[in-house]
Amino acid sequence: MLSCGRFYPDSARSAEARLHYYSSQFDIVEVDSSYYSLPGERTGYLWAQRTGENFTFDIKAFRLFTQHPTPFDSLPKDLRQELTPALQQKANLYYRDMPGELTDELWRRFEMSLLPLDTVGKLGIVLFQFPPWFYPSRQQLDYILLCNDRLPQYRLAIEFRNNVWLNETNRSNTIDFLRRNALPFVCVDEPQGFKSSVPPISEVTCDIGLVRFHGRNTEMWEKKDISAVERFNYLYTEEELKPWASKIAQMASQPTEMHVLFNNCHHDKAVVNARQMCFLLGSQGDAHAAKE
Repeated sequence: MLSCGRFYPDSARSAEARLHYYSSQFDIVEVDSSYYSLPGERTGYLWAQRTGENFTFDIKAFRLFTQHPTPFDSLPKDLRQELTPALQQKANLYYRDMPGELTDELWRRFEMSLLPLDTVGKLGIVLFQFPPWFYPSRQQLDYILLCNDRLPQYRLAIEFRNNVWLNETNRSNTIDFLRRNALPFVCVDEPQGFKSSVPPISEVTCDIGLVRFHGRNTEMWEKKDISAVERFNYLYTEEELKPWASKIAQMASQPTEMHVLFNNCHHDKAVVNARQMCFLLGSQGDAHAAKE
């Protein structure tokens, strides 16, 4: 979005100025950098200081916690040095590889990094987007509960990237599990026809409703070795957004909060579509916004 030059004014040349401008346009942002590496505690303080009183940050969970392959270099340097020589030789690590005491420390640091935002009421949800190989099972349900127990003071939201969770056999059980444990279900709009395609259903499982728009770039959705910007390169038409506006308005009548994020992060497509959605929703809700 920064490189296209169509959203930020020329005067917004620093990270502080860009965040200030962004928060003057929208009331929520999704932070994805926390997926790639643990945010520093000072970062949370700065975000809290540089945004208005009612601004909200949704934070994506660190990839090790969602069972994604995690590059060795993305771990904090001091913890990398604590790993065995065999683990230090691996290009990618998985949650199952990590010694228990180091896993505990990673959870602790992640929790502390979010504390400044939570303290001032600016932390929305912590997004746990699980990978396509995360299949429905008792073991995986227990793992979701483990994640919830690890961050007891925060609200975890659950997004699946495997459609088996929401097929005719499992949909009811999946939604009931999230409701019983007060875990927000993340509704999605994304390309269909793949194993990783979750159907565009609208469900609210607790007092926070969420919808994330990933675009409909079918050609790039499961293509290997491409960037996120290429995968999510898609501009919704108003006709494509209208059905979702009706769904969102209905969903917003149930929870106390409604988060709508656009993840089609190529150039300024996300903010263009976010503004369109705000227009379509009109006065029916005030918690709709964009993804930076």
